[in-house]
Amino acid sequence: MSNKPTPVASHELWLPPMQQRIFCDLLHVFSYPGRVAECTAGSMTWLALLAALTDGEVALADPHGQIRADIWPRLEARSGMPETAPFIVADGGRAMDFQPCTGSLESPETGATLLLRVASLGEHSEGGVLLNLSGPGIQGNTELPVSGLHPSWLFARAGLVAAFPPGVDLLLCDERRFAALPRTTHIKTGDII
Repeated sequence: MSNKPTPVASHELWLPPMQQRIFCDLLHVFSYPGRVAECTAGSMTWLALLAALTDGEVALADPHGQIRADIWPRLEARSGMPETAPFIVADGGRAMDFQPCTGSLESPETGATLLLRVASLGEHSEGGVLLNLSGPGIQGNTELPVSGLHPSWLFARAGLVAAFPPGVDLLLCDERRFAALPRTTHIKTGDII
């Protein structure tokens, strides 16, 4: 994932009506894991999702430098460490190089939500992987094609959710689409596509 500068999204992204629509879209994708949604805000999906999820009360970790300095004040979130922050944005194309919080048996809801930026989501593309998904919210099973996701994320996630209910939830996004993989979703890696 390129770390080239990203322009600040239009002012509409920072207004409550847009953030409420994006939050409703988030609830929908978490209810139907692996289902790809188009971002209401158009492009810069990762930033739109962060704008809807964060506020001044939460910490956000950015271990791979995805957020420019001039965007932090608009998000209002406190900068946090990936080991303790409830929200983490990361480059899904890089190997996972931190240990996120999984919560505890008494407080599993404190497990982190990881927002991973990938090259392409929901489309078959060369070098991508096909994720075979099953579990709550999925009738039978479904497939999710993803490009630009380093294999270490899936390997690490398997360990992080093994002691359910503690675990982490994943949000995958490309420039215009996103999908959720809650900790309850079973993932098998299919063919390279």
